[in-house]
Amino acid sequence: MKKLLIITLMVLAGKGYAQHFQSGTIYKHRADMFFEKVWKNYRLKKHPGLFSEHYPGGEKVDLDYFQGSNVKEKEVSFLWPFSGMYSAANVLFKYPALKKKYAEYLDSLAVGVWTYRDTTRMPVGYQAYPAKLEKSDRYYDDNALVCIDYAEAYLNTKDTVYVSKAKEVFNFIISGWDEKLDGGVYWLEGHKDQKPACSNGMATLAALKLYQASNDPVYLNWAKRFYQWMQSRLRNPEGIYYNDVKMDGKPNATYYTYNTGSMLESAVLLYQFTKDPAYLKEAQLVASSSYQFFSRTENGQHTFNIDLPWFVTVLFRGYEALYKVDHNAKYIRAVAKDLDEAWEKSVDQYGFLTAKWASDETSKRKPKWLLDEACIAELYGRIGLLNLKN
Repeated sequence: MKKLLIITLMVLAGKGYAQHFQSGTIYKHRADMFFEKVWKNYRLKKHPGLFSEHYPGGEKVDLDYFQGSNVKEKEVSFLWPFSGMYSAANVLFKYPALKKKYAEYLDSLAVGVWTYRDTTRMPVGYQAYPAKLEKSDRYYDDNALVCIDYAEAYLNTKDTVYVSKAKEVFNFIISGWDEKLDGGVYWLEGHKDQKPACSNGMATLAALKLYQASNDPVYLNWAKRFYQWMQSRLRNPEGIYYNDVKMDGKPNATYYTYNTGSMLESAVLLYQFTKDPAYLKEAQLVASSSYQFFSRTENGQHTFNIDLPWFVTVLFRGYEALYKVDHNAKYIRAVAKDLDEAWEKSVDQYGFLTAKWASDETSKRKPKWLLDEACIAELYGRIGLLNLKN
């Protein structure tokens, strides 16, 4: 049966079938197959529960997502790409037929993420690199991702241990809040030079997910505080979010899909939890604005400008949340179309997709980043669960 499915996928791809919306079953199998491929190739036997930063390995790639420069790939991956595997497993767990299988993956990932937990500095938080290997910085956006993953794991498994872990992480996040610029948290502990959308947008979501898991109004109130700060400091007039604000109060007019995506999902969740229609109206405005802002139209075809596949995945989470409320599938179909085209045209010799879903041979030959690949499993998993029809 599995062999027949793979043959079917190959035939469909050969016919240019990626231009049409596939069945939920096909997307489910793509997600599961891709997750297993990443797990098999990136998993490190020497470090149980952890992954390599890139595949194939052997080349020390320069990493550009840290405070400062000259950070090179290390023995195991940093926390951010690791979290991509955690969130993907949480999505695939939601398929009834895959629940037992992904319960084991979640157990393994819980062990892995625990190695990043640092108890030498108070409050306890998660550092960028496993604490048992070296001391490293603790980023507030990384910790928000961990909090979200824990909350999602609770919603899947109902194991209250995850709620306790999420609360501990959230305490670290709010330890970075101060009243400079009227609130908000910084990018990383000890560096008070900017307050970015990545930290504060993900903190908004972390608070909402923790409220959903715990039903404690403290977290809903924190979500509203973070949300209002983002609205006042980092939302542009069109509903797209600036990357950060420096301490002189000037916003950095650089835009990434995930910053807007986190706020889109937050607006939908706030609407669901409070029933205030203003949040739904804002979510629909942000969805429409982001669809136009982060895309281009060529020869009548709408295509997203892929900054990072994971960034687009975060934007998709917002579209997905909104779709479940207003049932407008326009944005879901647009992302699915682009992903299907990447599945057909952007695959390297190992079966992984290129960064930015490029189709040139140079991109295909480069080592593939864990986060770029983990999110493909998540994205296909989310699309498959919606099971939309043509």
